[in-house]
Parts: sequence; structure tokens; C-alpha cells
Amino acid sequence: MQTVETLNEGLKRAYTLTIPAGDIAKRVDAELKRVAPQIKMPGFRPGKVPTNLVKKMHGPAIEQDALNTSIQEGIQALIAEKQLRPAMQPTVELAEGYESGKDAELKIELEVLPQVPAPAIDGLKLERLTVPVDESAIDEQLKRFADGAKRWEDAGDKAAETGDQVVMDFVGKTMDGVAFDGGTGTDMAVEIGAGRLIPGFEEQVVGAKAGEERQIKVSFPEDYGAKELAGQDATFDLTIKSVKTAGESQIDDEMAKSLGLESLEQLRGLVKGQFEQENNGLTRTYMKRKLLDQLAEGHDFDVPPSMVEAEFNQIWQQLQHEATHEPDPQAALDEMEAEREDYRKIAERRVRLGLLLSEIGQANGVEVTQQEMQRLLMQAAQQYGPEDRQRFIQYVQQDPMAAAQLRAPLYEDKVVDFLFDKAEITDRETTKEELEAAIESEDGFATGTHSHDHDNHKPKQTRAKKKAEPAAEGEGAEAKPAKKAAAKKPVAKDDDAGAVTEAEAAPAKKPRAKKAAPTEGEAAADVPVEADAAPAKKPRAKKPAA
Repeated sequence: MQTVETLNEGLKRAYTLTIPAGDIAKRVDAELKRVAPQIKMPGFRPGKVPTNLVKKMHGPAIEQDALNTSIQEGIQALIAEKQLRPAMQPTVELAEGYESGKDAELKIELEVLPQVPAPAIDGLKLERLTVPVDESAIDEQLKRFADGAKRWEDAGDKAAETGDQVVMDFVGKTMDGVAFDGGTGTDMAVEIGAGRLIPGFEEQVVGAKAGEERQIKVSFPEDYGAKELAGQDATFDLTIKSVKTAGESQIDDEMAKSLGLESLEQLRGLVKGQFEQENNGLTRTYMKRKLLDQLAEGHDFDVPPSMVEAEFNQIWQQLQHEATHEPDPQAALDEMEAEREDYRKIAERRVRLGLLLSEIGQANGVEVTQQEMQRLLMQAAQQYGPEDRQRFIQYVQQDPMAAAQLRAPLYEDKVVDFLFDKAEITDRETTKEELEAAIESEDGFATGTHSHDHDNHKPKQTRAKKKAEPAAEGEGAEAKPAKKAAAKKPVAKDDDAGAVTEAEAAPAKKPRAKKAAPTEGEAAADVPVEADAAPAKKPRAKKPAA
């Protein structure tokens, strides 16, 4: 093979690679000899088909495979010979006019990873803002648990009031008296005033007594889930089974047992652990951003444009998705467009930080173990169905770039932990509100390469008030005249900052540390941080049309 360098500017490289026709022919002949004994053809005994007939039948396909294999090996040999570290997959183009039996000339273009200057990690100073768990916050959470586990007591002949629970059977009908599908249910428990049913329903149950029958009239909302009922008037025939009043909420062992725990002490410990976990996540987010700010401030070097473009596209696609959930999607898109360059600078900074962390990790022996990698792979595979799961695992195992991208977030976290251990850390106690404000503040992260924080430039998030979920108890739950719940707007996810693991035995959904969109203070988690161990994916070249 003959290699000629045609471009060497900055991080860009280009080469022409000539593969001799003889090398391709030798590979074709070897493959023909390998497959010939396996070919079956009428008139010939198995394994006795002449090679020239095999070549006539399968020669083009075998030659194409031989060409592709030669190209792949040629590119890998070029990378090894020139000691290249590809930033992304090389682009490979087979020169026009290639014909069978002639030399194959390739044009190869790629960007290489920069020579990252040895990062200065001595003298790092960080402040760790700690938030002690507020006992009153634990009490408030326990009260919410108690309120959610109300003990209802039969009220006898008492007329139902707001705050009472009414158990009823119901039959929904259109205004011409025809019962509609899904409009019948029995033993539905409704807490008057909870706002779980369509407007006007609960208010008309006030005053009802056990044993009473009454008919009410309602109007379904325009956005109701069942299109045939949306915006329509209807009646409901109600049979009141019982009226119940709420007993006093008790925060005791019985409440804890109703949540599947042994005691109130155990529940209180879990709630405290939940808050500690959330606060620790916020503390880590703040420290990590401050750490990355210091690294970015002290290091400035060229980064591969292709990596910046890939990172920018990832951020942009995420924000475009978020914009579709805004009250005015077009206004959100316009705001994004006006700040496009800010996002591009954030992408560049994140790539640079990713490369810095990679250099630090490799220089100090930080690694992701095989066991950790296997766990990551199994976790990632769970998002696929049973049929695709194994294919995904094989893909990652066979593609070094895919494996590097899967490994990158954990590797970055381990490097950050290493730097935390090296840094001089001072502790200061603060409140959760002050810590959250520091994380969200632009001034809090203005020490990096660029002064704009991504969180302060993403589309304004004006959330609609979330409608209550419909009741779920009793028969015919799917038929209940409940409000249609508003779709919850997804929050832009950060790659890894502030992630909080939920406790296994949690009696209720755990609050999690707020995840922000990928910020200027974060490193690009998809940068293949162990780049030396991740050669570019082998491309396949197709023979151009004549």
C-alpha cells in the first residue's frame, strides 16, 4: 500500500491511500478457495464445483467484500503508522473510475484529537456547600404521607360536605338518555373538593346522604380524552352508598405499616435518607461545576470541530424537543435561534473539558473496570426489547467507539472524584434554597471559558398548572368521569450532574435533585474519554457506479 499525506492543518488530516490490485486479487483468490467446497451446483458433486464457475456466480460479491476488507485494514494500518488518534470516524471515498482488476485509490479525511497540555491539578481549591436535613421538612413529608392515608369513618345519615368522602355507583348518559361506553361504575369513592373529577361533578354531590339517588348534569372539558364526549353535556345517575368523614391524620406506627414498613422510626429514617441523598446530589453538582470552571479557566486549546458539531447537535436536538412542550413553541424556537452561538460555545467548552478529564484520568491510572462496564452495558440494554437487547450488546462489544461512549459518563465521574480527593476542600453550611440558587445563578459559574450559563439561556419554562390525576379505586375505574390529566413537560436532562439514586425501600416516590440541561460547566459526557483505546469504526466503501 502507498500512502500520501495531502492535508495537515491544525487537527485536520487527509491522505490518499492506494491499494494494489494484486493485493485485492490475492484476497479474492483466497476467499474463492475457502468457499468453493461449500458451493452446491446441479451436475456437480458437493465440493467439486470448478473455481471458475464459482467466480462467475459469486465473484462480484466476493470481490466487493475483499475490497472492503482491504480498505478497513488499510485505514487501521494508516492510523497505526501515523500514530493518529481519530476524534470521529474518518470519511472514506473511493476514487471515481475504479474498475475491477485495477488499483483502488482512497481519499481519507479525518480530525485527530489534540495534544492536550498536561492539566494543572495542583492547587485546586473547592468549597463544599453542605445542607443539613431540616427536621421540619421531615415532619412535613410525614404529614403528607398521613394525609394520603386518611382514615375514613362512616358518617351515617350525615349530609356530605366538602372534605367528606362519598361512595357511589354511577351511570353516565348523553343528553338523549343513552348510556355511553365507559360511563358506568360501582363503589367509586370520591373526596369532595379534591378536584379529581370533571368540573361541576363534585359540587353537585354536596348535601347527598347514604341511600339517596340523584341525577346531576355536567359538561365535559374540550380537551377530554374521549373525543366523542369532549365538549359535550351529559348526565350522571348517582346512587349514594355511604358518606364518610376523615378521621384525624395520625403519624404513628400504623401509618408506617400501611406503607409496608415496620415502624414510624424506620419511615422517618428513610425520609431523612432521601433528603440527605438529594442534598448530597446538589452539593456534588455545585462542586463539580466549580471544579470544571477552574480547569477551563486554566486550559485553552483547539478542539476537533467535528466533535464540537456533534455535541452542539445533541444539545440543539434536546432543546428543540423541549420547545415543542412550551406554551408558544415558535417563540421558544426563536429565542433558541437568537442564542445559537452561545450554545455552540457551550458545546466547544464541554468537548474541551471532556478531553481534559480524559487526559487527567489516563495520566493518573483512572479506569472503568470490566465489572463496571458489564453493569453499564446491561443497564443500557434494558431500554430495548428482548429481541433487540442482544443485538445492542453485540454492537457495543464489537464497536470500540460505542463502548467508549457508553463508558464515558462513569469514567468522567471517577476522574472528578479523583480530583475531589486532590483538591483542598473547605466546608460551609448553607440552606437548600441558597445552594439551588447558586447552582442556577449565572454569576455562580462565570469563571469558565465563557460567561454564559446554559441554564440561563434555555427557552423560558412556563409550565401549565398540572391537573389532578383521576381516581383509581373501585370498579370500572377506566370509566370514571375524571379530568384529563395534563401532559407533564419533560425537563431537559443533564448528562450526569446531580443524579440521585432512589432508596430501594422507599414508601413513596422520592424527590430527586433537579437536573438541568447540559450546561457550560459540564464536560461532554459522550466524548470517548479513553480515545487511545477507541479506534474509529471501520468504514465500508461501495464501488461507485460506472
